[in-house]
This record gives sequence, C-alpha cells and structure tokens, in this order.
Amino acid sequence: MLQVISLLVENKPGALMRITGVLSARGYNIESLTVARTLDPGLSRMTIVVDVDPNLRQQVVKQMNKLVNVLQASDLTDSPAVCREMVLLRVRATLESRTAILKEAEIFGARVVDSSPEGFALEATGHSEKLEEFIDVMRSYGDIDVTRSGSVAVSLEPRKLRLQPPVPTKAEAAKVG
Repeated sequence: MLQVISLLVENKPGALMRITGVLSARGYNIESLTVARTLDPGLSRMTIVVDVDPNLRQQVVKQMNKLVNVLQASDLTDSPAVCREMVLLRVRATLESRTAILKEAEIFGARVVDSSPEGFALEATGHSEKLEEFIDVMRSYGDIDVTRSGSVAVSLEPRKLRLQPPVPTKAEAAKVG
C-alpha cells in the first residue's frame, strides 16, 4: 500500500541521503520524492510516497523521526491532507486535432504553457489517477512526451507544528561549550 510521508528537515548536505538510505535498507520502494525549501531557508519540506505494508506504516514514521536532520515526520496517508502532482506534457498534433486537444485540456483543468506549429506543451495538476487519465487521453492524439513532478502534500490538521530543536553537530557543541 502506498504511504504518503511528509517530512520537515534541516536543509543540510546528506539529509536526503540518510532518509532514502533508511527506506532502501529496509527494502521499501520509493514511488515519489519531492523536496523544496520552506519559507525558512534552513528547512526543507519533503513528500515521500513509499510502498509499505500497512502494518509497518507507523514504524516507518518512527524511523524517520529518529534521523538526525529530521525535525518532524508525519503520515498523511489517512489523515486530512491535500496531495497533488504536476504533469508537463508535450503533444505533437495535426491542425485538425488542435481544437479537440484544447477542449480535452480544458476538461482536465490543464493549461497551455507553449504552443508551436507542431503541437502544444500542457501543464496539469491534480491527483495521480486524474493525471493518468489525462495522459491516456492525450496519447490518443499523437506522440507525447511526459514529465511528472512527484507528489506534494500538505496536512489539513488544525494542530500547530511541534518542532524538536536540531541535534547539534560536534563542532556546534564545541562552540557552545
């Protein structure tokens, strides 16, 4: 079963390697991984979609919370959350099919980000199943190239974040002491 994990991590070298290392060492397949800085340039938000046995979901989150650079790990799989993905799709189209492509794009909420005599570049966001359908529909119009972003998620829980202070490195501890 796919598990959506949201992580708040220190924006430091090696943090991503440690997190993915824990998952791969336990044989979990990462389906999607998205990382970007938050409003605080010292922190990054990670959304990981991983294929995990439902009985092991809590264990995975506990393992993530134990890592040095992880400030908070949350399982968003069954909790109130918004989860989206983006697709950039280039479709080569004949003049006769261009209007139909634009109508289909409108139905899926996609927008044209580039247009040329050969076809269109389209951008669509939404749940992964919706995007799969969009890709299938566009495939019927001709050759396509697809790039997907991976999932991003945000919790809709009303509670405030409780962050643990970062674990100081040996060098930082020596400066303080």
